[in-house]
Amino acid sequence: MLFDEEALIRTDIHQFLERNQKKELLRFVTVGSVDDGKSTLIGRLLHDTKGVYDDQLKDATQTSETGEKAIDFARITDGLRAEREQGITIDVAYRYFSTPQRKFIIADTPGHVQYTRNMATGASTANVAIILIDARHGVLTQSRRHAYIASLLGIPHLLVCVNKLDLVDYNETRYKEIEKDFLSLSDQLRFESITCIPVSALMGVNIVEPNAQCLPWYQGNSVLSFLETVKIQKSEQRNDFRFPVQYVLRPNLDYRGYAGQITSGSIRVGDRIEVCSSGKGSIIEAIDTYSGPIEEAYAPLSVTIRLKDELDISRGDLLVRDIHNIEHAQKMEATLVWMSEVPLDPNRSYWIKHCTQYVHANIDALSWKLDMQTLDKHPPKMVMLNDIAGVQMSTHSPISFDPYHKNRSTGSFIMIDFMTNQTVAAGMFSEKIHQTTIHSSKERRLRQKGYSLWLDNLQKANDLERKLNDLGHLPILIHAQDSRYQSIENPVDLCSRLKDAGLIVLLTGCERPQGIADLSQGTCDDILTQLREQDIIF
Repeated sequence: MLFDEEALIRTDIHQFLERNQKKELLRFVTVGSVDDGKSTLIGRLLHDTKGVYDDQLKDATQTSETGEKAIDFARITDGLRAEREQGITIDVAYRYFSTPQRKFIIADTPGHVQYTRNMATGASTANVAIILIDARHGVLTQSRRHAYIASLLGIPHLLVCVNKLDLVDYNETRYKEIEKDFLSLSDQLRFESITCIPVSALMGVNIVEPNAQCLPWYQGNSVLSFLETVKIQKSEQRNDFRFPVQYVLRPNLDYRGYAGQITSGSIRVGDRIEVCSSGKGSIIEAIDTYSGPIEEAYAPLSVTIRLKDELDISRGDLLVRDIHNIEHAQKMEATLVWMSEVPLDPNRSYWIKHCTQYVHANIDALSWKLDMQTLDKHPPKMVMLNDIAGVQMSTHSPISFDPYHKNRSTGSFIMIDFMTNQTVAAGMFSEKIHQTTIHSSKERRLRQKGYSLWLDNLQKANDLERKLNDLGHLPILIHAQDSRYQSIENPVDLCSRLKDAGLIVLLTGCERPQGIADLSQGTCDDILTQLREQDIIF
């Protein structure tokens, strides 16, 4: 098949480029302890799939004292002078290749504990993590750390390559011991799948093609066949619509557009969106791209959105379909991968960069720190370089986010020391912290808080009013078309007065006014659940 593509390049380059454009893209990252052979595996994979340029191959070819030429596969990816001098990977190296089945982007990450932060950067967007384990040494602490970080970052699939089997005579018993040892950690990791493969990266055994001569006892996939067939779930397109505003375009008085990248979901012209910071909404009037306007846009496309109404939107705002389907909080739980040589200081403030906005944040409490030997969580005394810890934090202004396991783009952030401007941690939001509510005597007596909500269906409003009454609460239904209310010019003012009196106001029969929650999408039971979660009824 590779030779078919080479022939197509010579005969019809345009057809080759069109076919290549339509191939599915898989991003994968290599992780593991230092000197486990990550760079060698990637170099071998690139070489055997003809993904190495002639000058790179010449640079990696060395001549021994006896005159024999051999390829140092690690030199293909280790490009820094310091990497070649020390024989280790320091920075993340990105390489690209393709096969007839897929296109691939490889992130070769460092294994040394000093560069764990670089490893976390390279793994943040991967679909598959390949962890290499030296067959002589087995599962090391750094192997556990990298596997846990890859799991923490939401990478769905893990491929465990037990490498350097040629140095233990391709011993099946040794491979089974390491496989059993690693899989004993699987309950503490969140991967959708964990697959183990025996390999020798230096000798090219089971990298691109299976080798029955060296591994007669193994009948599974090679590394390449696994990468070509593993299922990729494009969660960024399935999730709810999320659009962090990067820039407001105002080239003239007749044009106001909001530019950014759709991080998840999709949007069409005519759809309604809401601004998380204000709760105000509008209709999509146009979606502009470099190539011209389009009717529908999906993640991860970069677009400029124009709205029918002029809203107060600026860089850092987050546009969504429904603000009730995203968390809004100033206090939340998060997991940090600490990247600074200076320990975390709970008594000082940090910057949080979340999507396209910056906010001040404080660490309120240290919840736990991970023991890399056992993957157990223990109460921490301090958080230092390469530690993974859970914290309770608060921001100086509210932010809107999704839990990281639901949406990697809006559930992640970086923490910055604003005195030095250095990134000190990568973080993942878990959930918001629900504050213990102190109810007034009137709220305790009524078992509810004053609240206003809008419904687009009169029958549902009647049913909800009845259910609230049955539960002993005090709702009031206002139907704007009812003759009793048609003389009222400002229904929002009426709702506000009734809400201040402690009533739950159900507004229907009109367009939803700004500032009143839209709970029309769910059933009555769904609405009651939301009211309980928001501590409106209790």
